Amino acid sequence: MKANVYSMEGEVKEEIELPAIFNEEYRPDLIKRAVISAQTARVQPWGNDPEAGKRTSAKGWGSGRGTARVPRIKNGSKAAFVPMAVGGRRAHPTRAEKNHHEKINIKERRFAIRSAVAATANKELVENRGHKLGDLEQVPIIVEDDICSVKTTKQTREIFQNLGVYDDITRAKEGKRIRAGRGKTRGRKYKKVKGPLLVVGEDNGIKLGARNHAGVDVVTVENLNAELLAPGTHPGRLTIFTKSAVEKLGGLFQ
Repeated sequence: MKANVYSMEGEVKEEIELPAIFNEEYRPDLIKRAVISAQTARVQPWGNDPEAGKRTSAKGWGSGRGTARVPRIKNGSKAAFVPMAVGGRRAHPTRAEKNHHEKINIKERRFAIRSAVAATANKELVENRGHKLGDLEQVPIIVEDDICSVKTTKQTREIFQNLGVYDDITRAKEGKRIRAGRGKTRGRKYKKVKGPLLVVGEDNGIKLGARNHAGVDVVTVENLNAELLAPGTHPGRLTIFTKSAVEKLGGLFQ
């Protein structure tokens, strides 16, 4: 499988042979498991106070008094401790010691990453994710290594326009919206759209240049993971590789 390498002006510079990873079998089931594993690994444990509702000396009256045999506070008849009592314990409280991490085998995770990389070369999958491809001749887009040293937003904007991916960045910018439900008040007010992913062989300042663009993520090829390639478990993200990143990919995630 061959692909064109573009200059930062958007012109074809040369043609290279893509490594075998781009011909990997498409496994959406494995990709989904790998993404969920990455998401659950970040979950912060939460739980109720184990002693909530139990800090009382309430004791039941026993039988023979014509009342329910629930624990009652001293010097009164008010029920306590039990779940149905006001101020009582919870019946099934959340527990901080619960492990929320969905584990995945190492070989399966690597297979998922290889499969997600291959999905970036499938134009139909990329379009189905909602990315705006316009007149793009090929996916993924491969660009010369000079892009790794670009440090300003103005320069990266011109490069993205030359490569034909700026429409997708505009889509990501306009797609920001307020979340429905209680999440608004819990630190996650906005839902944001994912735009292009830029995979570089070496970061010489490109993260600074690209971080102000909506939906754009920059990652070195060694740190590539299933969540970046398939946000929300949906494979086929519009991806830009540098030439050196493609060359390194051949020996990774085996």
